[in-house]
Amino acid sequence: MAGLDRPPEKLPYPYQCLRLTKLTSQETFVGSMSVYDAKARFSEIVERAQRGEPTVITKRGRVVAKLVPAKAVDWDRSAVLDEAEAFRRRVKLKEPVDIRALIEEGRR
Repeated sequence: MAGLDRPPEKLPYPYQCLRLTKLTSQETFVGSMSVYDAKARFSEIVERAQRGEPTVITKRGRVVAKLVPAKAVDWDRSAVLDEAEAFRRRVKLKEPVDIRALIEEGRR
């Protein structure tokens, strides 16, 4: 969403109540607004979801809900597999792991 990197007082009218929130490494920045603003602008939040833009709803500064599009946004499988491969190479086990023994141990 263009323009959300400016200070809140300079944002155009529909986005004045939006803030930027860092949630996870996968979702760097997502628009967020308070419960009060979300209640007053619910139809705008639904329109944002239709465009594929998630919105985080906060209460007293804490994230309490996240409205996302009904159809999940496609993600890049190759990037996820590359990340898993990098993790596998980074982690070194001291000794071989017997998967069958771990399964049996978990059943006790």
